[in-house]
Amino acid sequence: MKPIILQGHERSLTQIVFNAEGDLLFSASKDVGVNVWFTSNGERLGTFNGHNGTVWTVAVDSQSRYLVTGSADNTMRLWDVQTGKCLKVWEFLTAVKRVAWSEDDSMILSITEQRQGQQSMLRIYSINREDPTNQSNTPINEINISTYGPKATVALFAPLSDVIITGHESGKIAKYDVKTGEEIQRTNESHFGEITDIQLSPDGTYFITSSKDKTAKLFDVETLDEMKGYVTETPLNSACIAPLRPYVILGGGQEAMNVTTTGQRAGKFEARFWHKLFEEEVGRVRGHFGPINTLAVHPQGKAYASGAEDGFVRVHWFDESYFRSRPFGDLEPEVEV
Repeated sequence: MKPIILQGHERSLTQIVFNAEGDLLFSASKDVGVNVWFTSNGERLGTFNGHNGTVWTVAVDSQSRYLVTGSADNTMRLWDVQTGKCLKVWEFLTAVKRVAWSEDDSMILSITEQRQGQQSMLRIYSINREDPTNQSNTPINEINISTYGPKATVALFAPLSDVIITGHESGKIAKYDVKTGEEIQRTNESHFGEITDIQLSPDGTYFITSSKDKTAKLFDVETLDEMKGYVTETPLNSACIAPLRPYVILGGGQEAMNVTTTGQRAGKFEARFWHKLFEEEVGRVRGHFGPINTLAVHPQGKAYASGAEDGFVRVHWFDESYFRSRPFGDLEPEVEV
């Protein structure tokens, strides 16, 4: 499973996402550009330039037509994927930490940071797909997350796009009604540390979260009941669910400020594969020289990608042995690449 290494960022990665077909990968980092790559060979297709600060988050629609990004420059931007042109800029008072598309690509959400007296806000915007330059500055709903407790760090639209699921700094998971903006469900002790990532399963019936409390967990979308848990010995920054095979992939590592004081092995900079049902670790893939900040899996389960503090993106296309019918496939512990 030799990786394709993508070198296009000078600073640490913040989020990477595949498009719906899996032929493109979008990467955001603490430098000001967003890159798009061909996943088959690692060639850089282009760069989206316009932000003036760390780009914290990136999301592409299901048609690979529009891209939305959020940044520390207090803006959210809508881009045309084909031309790289910025179509719309929304300005806020604090940084945009998370963006996401609804299932039908008709809405986007943004989470802004709680800072300098400003509250943590979740905003939902309707997207005019026929006239992309004519977008409203006014959200269809604006939810003050601070009203319901600690600030939100991650969010996504549930299937059917009538509910938004959020993960919070305290470890809380909550659901908000898109139309009314009301918190309709919550679980306060989902995690005991900040939730760092949230990603849906391929069928949309459950989702995975990662946390600074060194655990990742699966939750039911409808009930928010905890289904499975994966306990590690290092803070986790990202987690994703692999299609086709019964695995989840976890990534994290020692805090960045301590990276120079330890070796790659001691820092736990591996992508870690756990059996989704048995809750057992089945393999690790090493290669990064800093904590893994973001993980994404190919929509058809053919590959996964990781972005790290070292500024590199690594795309791993799975070997044939990965898809064999044995319960654990042929993943070997401590895979060296």
